Amino acid sequence: MGKGRLEAFSDGVLAIIITIMVLEMKVPHGDDLAALKPLFPLFLSYILSFIYIGIYWNNHHHLMHAAHKINGKVMWANNHLLFWLSLMPFTSGWMGENHFTTWPTALFGFVLMMAGVAYYILAQCLVSLHGADSILGKAVGNDIKGKISVVIYAVAIILSWFNGQASLGLYALVAVIWFIPDRRIEKKIVEESTM
Repeated sequence: MGKGRLEAFSDGVLAIIITIMVLEMKVPHGDDLAALKPLFPLFLSYILSFIYIGIYWNNHHHLMHAAHKINGKVMWANNHLLFWLSLMPFTSGWMGENHFTTWPTALFGFVLMMAGVAYYILAQCLVSLHGADSILGKAVGNDIKGKISVVIYAVAIILSWFNGQASLGLYALVAVIWFIPDRRIEKKIVEESTM
């Protein structure tokens, strides 16, 4: 089965998610810089969420580029990932609106953790379909970075009960780890094409 519709659908959903996030940003009623100050936590939350959506879009693109085909299992795994990412505008807005208090910050982390798990499942479904010896299988490997990310999210969720800003710092750390798209896939594609 071809992968074109899955890629187009995913791109559309991610574009809608970003649109919803920006529409949640309300224009202040004042006309000076002081009017922006109360919006700073919401804007900070928006920036972090936007970066995460961009990271998922980049890595999803690389993953799909290496894939040659999909099946029903991959389609459902992809929908699973999109489900968790679609919760980002709500959790991001709630966290920013409440200045990184416990429950909103923990829920934001839970959504990030579940999106990370869903991405791992999607990658494993693709590897299973293409084989462990495929470019995709070799590139994904053990996915240490993905597993470490889920552990950091879990720590940040627990930490949110003590210090919301520290949790936010850990969420930002994972974003930094993933900011550059997963080079393993690019590298394997280049290696295979030069052989």
